[in-house]
Amino acid sequence: MIPNLKLKGFAAICLLLAVGPVACRKQEQAVVGVAHSAVSAERQAQLAAQTRATTRDQQRATIARISLPTKSLYVDVHEPAAWANPFLSVGVDRLDLRVVLPDANGSNVGQGTMLRPEGARRQEIQLRPAELAEAMVAIPAGAWRYGRVIAVAEMPGANSKDRPKIRRNLESTIKQLNDLGILVEEWPTR
Repeated sequence: MIPNLKLKGFAAICLLLAVGPVACRKQEQAVVGVAHSAVSAERQAQLAAQTRATTRDQQRATIARISLPTKSLYVDVHEPAAWANPFLSVGVDRLDLRVVLPDANGSNVGQGTMLRPEGARRQEIQLRPAELAEAMVAIPAGAWRYGRVIAVAEMPGANSKDRPKIRRNLESTIKQLNDLGILVEEWPTR
């Protein structure tokens, strides 16, 4: 009986020695698979970052075609309705963009009259903060009468409890606009 027990023990040891490397190899393959997945994810993140950087450079180049701001044209403008350039109101979770498109008629005849009212060219658009850069690029150059400057203000009538979030959104918006090369004229809250 003892020799049979020794034989079984020897067989068990041989089985462990045979199966052990296979089990270790499977674990090693799993670790290698995880490492390859991590490298692949890192490459995808790098490609996404490069794409964002390229897109941002293209947006900056498009906006750079607009002339630099001329402060003497807007220094005396104190009412939002009188502001001729794009105007941005920042809220809790959205931005309201007001743009007065350029008059398509190059003639001065009838300009500003009932036949060619400015109000008909006024566009008001609601945006998410993530859409801001695309919206700025889409504004035609003729809508920037004062040059590359935009008026930005907190959305009027907001709850006092929302003011900190609106202020953070305002600061983030100003940062995005400055990053695009647009001068920001911050207006006081009314």
